[in-house]
Amino acid sequence: MQSSTPQFRVAVIGGGPAGLMAAQTLAQGGALVDLYDAMPSVGRKFLLAGRGGMNITHAEPYSDFVTRYGKAEAALRPMLDAFGPQDVRDWVHGLGVDTFVGTSGRVFPTDMKAAPLLRAWLHRLREQGVRFHMRHRWLGWRDGTLRLDSPDGELTIQADATVLALGGGSWARLGSDGAWLPVLAERGVDVAPLVPANCGFDVAWSEHFSSRYAGHPLTTVAILSMDAHGQPLRKQGQFVVTAGGVEGSLIYALSAALRDQIAAGGNTTIYLDLLPDLAPQRVLDEVCRPRGARSMSSHLQSRLGIKGIKAGLLRECISAEEYADPERLAHAIKALPVRLLRPRPIDEAISSAGGVRFDALDGTMLKAAPGVFVAGEMVDWEAPTGGYLLTACLAGGLAAGREALAWHLNHQT
Repeated sequence: MQSSTPQFRVAVIGGGPAGLMAAQTLAQGGALVDLYDAMPSVGRKFLLAGRGGMNITHAEPYSDFVTRYGKAEAALRPMLDAFGPQDVRDWVHGLGVDTFVGTSGRVFPTDMKAAPLLRAWLHRLREQGVRFHMRHRWLGWRDGTLRLDSPDGELTIQADATVLALGGGSWARLGSDGAWLPVLAERGVDVAPLVPANCGFDVAWSEHFSSRYAGHPLTTVAILSMDAHGQPLRKQGQFVVTAGGVEGSLIYALSAALRDQIAAGGNTTIYLDLLPDLAPQRVLDEVCRPRGARSMSSHLQSRLGIKGIKAGLLRECISAEEYADPERLAHAIKALPVRLLRPRPIDEAISSAGGVRFDALDGTMLKAAPGVFVAGEMVDWEAPTGGYLLTACLAGGLAAGREALAWHLNHQT
């Protein structure tokens, strides 16, 4: 005999990884799930992020993994404990996609592509009964119903619960435009302004330097800076000089602290170690060696291998007097000051910080709107690249789905 209990109806707003994982969890729990997205298809940012190789998570020890979320670690820890890096790999394997660990510890699908993974996931979701509604943009609420702008005009829908997974503010053309922030603020939700994360920075390069070196990579360098607690921080890697600044993996790894320093002080200075594998005394000894009739630039190339963009940076960032003084020049090679003026615009950033503050949540449910759960990048946390963003989005979607199911069960009894 069929049960007369009405089925639990949930609207998931947003078709990125967090929304799709929430939909999967809800459908597996017996809910009737309708997923709405403003774009013509789901997972657009997911697909674009995977173009250079779909980095799904990271294989470093879990005790190190959770620290990558900085001040949000304590809030995210329960979600990551429930669905961590190994769970992500197991889930991908369950969709019929194999994975491998790269030399940096990053985990990828064997074919390095996002599209097959997304196709398999969507097929699974449709089999589970999830219904997809494209080109439906969420506008907020009216008298307890959800307002949506659809191809047929504005409509309202009734749902027993809602999961909002609307993304942050980066890559607006793919759907994450942050338009939801004032809607939630008006509802009484405590939100932080959206700011760029994993972003580049503007530098006032001279026209000569910019025209000559824009697009050139800086390999095997280190950056000396300060972390979020004001403690010295040194990271080694590579980045790229742009026409108006700097960007790339090493810059992104430091971007949260650099962004906050600029917000506090108007600008900030990083120090480049152009020869991170050589001790300062070795550099000084080589610079001070007699060079005869050779120019200093020829001397540096001969003794230390400094040429191209590294030689250009020395000329760009220190004065002629410093360049002519061997001791000051050697110091600059190991700690070359580069002043960062501002982060690049949020729409150019890989991700964003800000959004719904954890204090506004009871688990993943909005305190100001019972029955409304949030997940993914619209919550105020950030993480570096390397699989951390996707893992936390998936874990947050799973948590929102489970909590929505539990909330419904509690309200049934």
